[in-house]
Order: sequence, then C-alpha cells, then structure tokens
Amino acid sequence: MAESSTSALLEGMVLDLATDVVSALRSGDHVRAGSFPGPDDASGTLARAAVRVLGADTLLPGVLLPLPPDPARLALFEQAVAAHPPGADAAPAVVWSHWAMTRTLWRLGPSGDGPSGGAPSARVPPEPDAGWLEGASWQSLTHQLAVLAPLALPGEDCAVARAARARPVDVARGFVRAVRRRDWQQAAGAGRWLTLLDGVPDTLGLDEGLAFVELMGGDNPRVALQLTAARLMAVPAGVPR
Repeated sequence: MAESSTSALLEGMVLDLATDVVSALRSGDHVRAGSFPGPDDASGTLARAAVRVLGADTLLPGVLLPLPPDPARLALFEQAVAAHPPGADAAPAVVWSHWAMTRTLWRLGPSGDGPSGGAPSARVPPEPDAGWLEGASWQSLTHQLAVLAPLALPGEDCAVARAARARPVDVARGFVRAVRRRDWQQAAGAGRWLTLLDGVPDTLGLDEGLAFVELMGGDNPRVALQLTAARLMAVPAGVPR
C-alpha cells in the first residue's frame, strides 16, 4: 500500500510539474510561484524524482523563451541531476535523458561557461553512444524518440537528433501508428520531433494530426507539454531553421 501511495504521489507531482511548464510556455511567464516543492522542502526527494521523470523539459521555458529560470526550480533541477547519475547498467534512454538534463544546466545555470552562464557542476560530458538507434525498426525508433522528446529542440545537434533527421518518413509512420493505438503521449512526442524535421511527407497532415492528438489526449499535461512545445518550435515552410 505504501509503495502504491508513493507511486500515486509521484505521478501526481509529475503532472503538476508538467502543468506548470505548459502554463509558462503558453503565457511566456514563470511557472506559478510556490506551486511545486523547492529543493529544501520536506517533499524534496519526491520532487527530485518528478524532475527526473520530466527530464530536461522541466526547464523548457528557459530554453524556448527569453525567460531566466526560477532560482528555486533551477536548484531543484540541479539537485536532481547530481543525486541520480545513471548507473553502469542504465538503459541508453536513461543515459541520454541525464545527458540532456546536464546540457540544459550548462545552458541555463547562473555561472560557469555555458551560453547563459552555465552551472559549474554542469560540464556537459561527451555524448553517450547512440549506436542502439542504428538499424532500429521504425516502431522502436519512434518509441525511443518520444521518450527523448526533450532533445527535440531548434538547432540541437546530437546523435539522437541526427538519427531523427535521417529518418523522417519512419518517424511519420511511428506518429500514425501511435495515433491509431491511441498512445497520445508517444504521438505528441513524435509530433514534436516532426515539427523540426525536413522531409516529412506532406500526406501526413501533421498540423491536423497534432490537433487531433490535442483533442483526444490534450487533457494529460504531459501530452499538452509536447504539443505546446511543438507549436512554439514550428517553423513555416521555406523559412530556415
């Protein structure tokens, strides 16, 4: 019972955090003050776990908008990165998620040598191996890209992004499959990638597809986060990215 209760609390906290991020992305303002535990709150352990689940998207408003991150939220994020480094046997997606979070800290931290200062503790390590994506089926590729949707950012150049750029048709196929399976979170994550890819088939009807995903699954804050990010990143045809 205790484990079930903790799992429910964590899930609720993840959804609350995603809701905060969506609100900030839509309004262009900070997440609601006091709506989420700070790094020294009694719920800090659970809060750090929630940040790990949402990953680098926790600080997405500071990446996509000219909006410096809230210091308390940044501190919680940095604690989450430091407290849970991936182990030697961690799945590749977990390793890449940690790398993405570290890269975000480097971008947004208050000191150091990142573009916006860069946190001293957030030196970006070398990219993890991405060989596991080579030769992956289109179904598996789409699943993994959806998990790593926080790496779908304008101008991002890493091995995962290059794998996506090399297979736009496969990602489009995966998007359609996710919609048909009513897997709205995977569809939203794949759709976020597709907004950044060249060579997406016109027959896909991505805009209409994303609107349908929002209609059917947009009440889930994690789905809404991906769709809101996709809209912010969408670039009209013919305009250089």
